[in-house]
Parts: sequence; structure tokens; C-alpha cells
Amino acid sequence: MSPCVCWLQLTLALLLLTLAAAPGSRGGGENCPAACLCPDPHTVDCSARGLTRLPEGIPLDVRRLLLSDNGIPRIPADFLVLYSDLVYLDLRNNTLSRIEAGTLSTASRLVFLDLGSNNLTEIPEGTFGESRSLIKLRLGNNPHLSAVSEDAFLGLTSLRELELERNALSTLRAGALSQLPSLRLVRLEGNPWVCNCNFANLFAWLMDNRQKLPNGHSRTLGCGHCGYGTKDL
Repeated sequence: MSPCVCWLQLTLALLLLTLAAAPGSRGGGENCPAACLCPDPHTVDCSARGLTRLPEGIPLDVRRLLLSDNGIPRIPADFLVLYSDLVYLDLRNNTLSRIEAGTLSTASRLVFLDLGSNNLTEIPEGTFGESRSLIKLRLGNNPHLSAVSEDAFLGLTSLRELELERNALSTLRAGALSQLPSLRLVRLEGNPWVCNCNFANLFAWLMDNRQKLPNGHSRTLGCGHCGYGTKDL
């Protein structure tokens, strides 16, 4: 083999190594957003990047989008229109105050959604747009979340796990839970429940579905001073 050919092979090898290690590739190719990591072709990890808005250049075929621990205040209503393959969306610990109706209506394959530790104040009807593939929904640790519509979860026929713990809920209509035919786990502990007729109905639902409460949390749900004893759960 001639010295020229050897030199060309060595140059090519070094060039490939340089491209593979370049910051622009970030482990996921040239389609990875500038501020993020892409450990595989279908995952975009933008966690704890100091973002104040959604990053640009997210690949259209993304399946796992990690956006936790940033300062993102809103999601554009049309954001998920182009991301029909999205399965896993983590928006935990941002500054979201609301989710506009219809934002999630096009997320036909979404299985996991984490909106915990944000600034949500209410969950109105139509928030999730009948996302029938959704299995796990995290809404806990939203300290200003005080209102959940009775039809907030209507159409979530595959939902198995619902987290509403440590919010500001003083009431929750039992119908919001009874419309979830696949529900296996619900977390409600750590809310400032007010004992009234609505809570009586919720308490009755909890009595009939106590197996859906996480172990060790049933005693934190009742209004013992109003006659709804937590020891009965």
C-alpha cells in the first residue's frame, strides 16, 4: 500500500473521530437542539438547561422529550401537532400556569405525561383532549392547583395512574375519577380537603376503591374532624 493511501486513510479516520465527538452531534446527530442532549435517535433531553421557552429544532420523530427543571412558562397550543410519535413528555418543575385546551388533543400516542411541580391553577374540561393512549399522568406538587373539572379526565380510557398529591385541592368531584375505567392508582394525599357534600361523595368513592390508593397514604385523605374518619380507609 502506497504512503499516499495510508495517509488518506489516517486522515479520514481522524476526521470521523472528530465529527463523532463534535459538540454539534451531542450523541444524537445534527438534528439535536443546540441546548440539549440526544442519547439516541428518538430521545431529546433538555433537562436543567435554564430554558425559558421550548427549544427550537426538536426532531419531528422524537418519542421521548425531557424538559424538566427549567423555567418554561407555557406550551404553544399547536406545539404537539407536528410530533405525532411522541410517547413520553416530561415537563416537571417548570413555571407552567395553564395548559390551553386542545394542546394535547393531537398527542395520539402519548403514554406518559409529567406536569408536576409547576404553577398550574386549574385543570378544566378538555385539557387532555381525550388522549386515549395516556397511561400515567402526574399533576402533583402544584401548590396553586385548586380546581379540577369533573370532566377534566373525560376520554382518558387507558389512564392507569393519576397523581394529584400535595396540591391546593379543597374539593374534587368523585365523577372526575369514576370516568376512568382503567384507573389502578390515584394519589390524593397532602391536599387541604374541606368537609362538605362533595367530599362525602369523594369519600364514598374512596371507600369503594381503597385498593387504588398507594400503601401508607390512605390515612392522609379524610376529614376526621367532620366525621369522615381516615382510619376507615
